Amino acid sequence: MDIGILTTPLSKYCFEEVCELLEDSFIDALEIPAQPGSPHIDATKLTKKRRSEIMAMLEDTMLSISALCFYTCDITVAKKLKSTQATAKKVIDAAAQLSVPTVCMLTGFPAPGMSKLETIREVLPGAFKPILQHARKKGVNIAVENWFQTCLQGLDTYEALFEAIPDDNFGLNYDPSHLVHQECDHIAPLHMFKDRIFHTHAKDTLIDRAQRAHRGVYADGWWRYVIPGYGCINWGEYIGHLRHIGYDGVLSIEHEDAAFDELAGFFFGSNHLSNFC
Repeated sequence: MDIGILTTPLSKYCFEEVCELLEDSFIDALEIPAQPGSPHIDATKLTKKRRSEIMAMLEDTMLSISALCFYTCDITVAKKLKSTQATAKKVIDAAAQLSVPTVCMLTGFPAPGMSKLETIREVLPGAFKPILQHARKKGVNIAVENWFQTCLQGLDTYEALFEAIPDDNFGLNYDPSHLVHQECDHIAPLHMFKDRIFHTHAKDTLIDRAQRAHRGVYADGWWRYVIPGYGCINWGEYIGHLRHIGYDGVLSIEHEDAAFDELAGFFFGSNHLSNFC
């Protein structure tokens, strides 16, 4: 099982600089935003020359790309749906050209006047249909992150999603941190949806129980996302379950920890995960 990173916090560096910075670390793979204007890979500007440059740099630094990503919540916004689908197809094309197996996306926020479950059942199947058809033609999987503010919140929403969209190239970019502060079981989905886990985020959650007891669960500030090893998740246990279900992909560190700068966070997180990978 490899350790990777979502490159967003390193946006001030070009793709080549990112590869050079990570070359001698425990980090093996890159999850790269690829929408128009992205600093590392812009799916709309992937010429044959640029593809060759990217592949050569990856080979030189012994890195790989685990996923390209297009994180937008516009998939449930009717006025923006066509452009969102068009961009997703371009990112899928770029993934195919770079031999990247997965494109990561989001399910979006609930549609106006609808609940999360209603949006999953009534909006998302049609919204994702042309994206999934295009991805299938290109041999690419679509993995949606279970960010709790989108339509994917509790485990019931995951069940509803795969009932509504049964396509076998549609699955999860699974992030356990989004379940921890909700007090949902973050291990159970690994076994419930083992055939749907195409990619994983490695992000931890730190809970300040004293603040929670003082302010109450509806207040802000009693939990925050942290680098793996600095929160509540037992990563040995978690990775053990991943291995048990046959997952042998990437643990992609999503760095949202204000206690570390961008590089230190990735290095501390990858050092901790290397104990189990």
